[in-house]
Amino acid sequence: MKSKIIIVLIASLSVLYAPVQAQRAWSLDSCISYALTHNVEIRQRINAARQGEMAVREAKDRVLPNLSGYGSQNFSFGRGLTADNTYANRNTSSFSVGAQLSVPLFQGLRVVRSVKYSETSLKALVEQSEAVKDDVSINVMAAFLQALYAREALGVARMSLGVSKDELRRREILLDAGKIPELDLFEARAQVSRDELAVVNAENDSVLALLDLSNLLDIENDGSFDIIPLEEEYLPIPPLDEVWTNMQMANHSLRAAAIRRQAAGENVEVAKTGYIPTLSFNAGIGTSYYKTSGLSNEAFGPQMRHNFSKSFGFSLNIPIFDGFSTRNSIYRARLDRLNAELDLDNTRQQLYKAVSTAHAQAKAAFSKEIASQSAVENTKAAFDAMTVKYDNGRANATEYEKAKADYINALADRLQARYERQLRTRILLHYNQ
Repeated sequence: MKSKIIIVLIASLSVLYAPVQAQRAWSLDSCISYALTHNVEIRQRINAARQGEMAVREAKDRVLPNLSGYGSQNFSFGRGLTADNTYANRNTSSFSVGAQLSVPLFQGLRVVRSVKYSETSLKALVEQSEAVKDDVSINVMAAFLQALYAREALGVARMSLGVSKDELRRREILLDAGKIPELDLFEARAQVSRDELAVVNAENDSVLALLDLSNLLDIENDGSFDIIPLEEEYLPIPPLDEVWTNMQMANHSLRAAAIRRQAAGENVEVAKTGYIPTLSFNAGIGTSYYKTSGLSNEAFGPQMRHNFSKSFGFSLNIPIFDGFSTRNSIYRARLDRLNAELDLDNTRQQLYKAVSTAHAQAKAAFSKEIASQSAVENTKAAFDAMTVKYDNGRANATEYEKAKADYINALADRLQARYERQLRTRILLHYNQ
């Protein structure tokens, strides 16, 4: 019975543990999705957008009236002036209570323009948050493909080491048969050592690439972090004009810069409201109680009723001279608008440079990949022919090592071109959404 329980527990643990094992291998989509959810900068931008929502709410709340209540209790001791214009020792106390209301009737269009400015600024914050998501997605994509490239580069290095070890064993046999000089054996051993060092470097590069990706995702890498290779596909390279046209309409960085320029223009109008008069309505109610020692004082209740007072009125504020405060605010707002226009131009230029460079790099990588494929086939054939010639004593070790190096370099060039083409094409397709 106990053994059955143990078997059931082991089976249950294996079922629970299986998803954890499966989750250790991350796909490109899962990496991007995780980064968009957990990236610190994105979360900061989301909080900034929430602050923008609060700014809109505060701007709208400025049209609401202000209502406040007050109460006070005062005591006075010692000599004081009496009604007979003489001084006498009097102890007095007073109590007052009331409420005041202030209703803004016209605030020089400041509230209306401030609300419009705050709403436009909120749109810019939202677009900027989306722009950060685009940047994070591209960075994760680049780090993911770099990790895949480093892994396949490690495979090429290991293949080269395997070929070198096979060649070393073959030369040992040829040396025993007296078909090659001992120097060829020493060269083969040196080549194995060089390839072993290349494998170590490639392993380090692969580990560091995975570490860079995990750091970008802000997850702990205990050595079990791994990624799933992409399915080999030749994604079409979209035309540059098409990508740029779509970017000008949908790119979040460009839209954020355009909205910031619009908000800066609206802020100029907000600053101009300092020249416009304001009108408000004020009202109040209150009552009080007085008590003076040595005199006949009315009771608290009757005094509170008899001293009850009401007031209301209008307040008009006409700005005449404010020490150039409004003028300076308008000047600063206009400078901010000019900077926003320059920022929009700079953003447009930088994006065009980025997309045009990515397009050129994608086309170059595609051409290089096609050429490198032919180079791999030719260098492989040359290497196989050189191996036969060397085994038959019709070529020396230097010629053999050169043919092998040419083949390995062609494999590395093709690998690099393939991942360069994938990265640049994916960036273009991301921009073309």
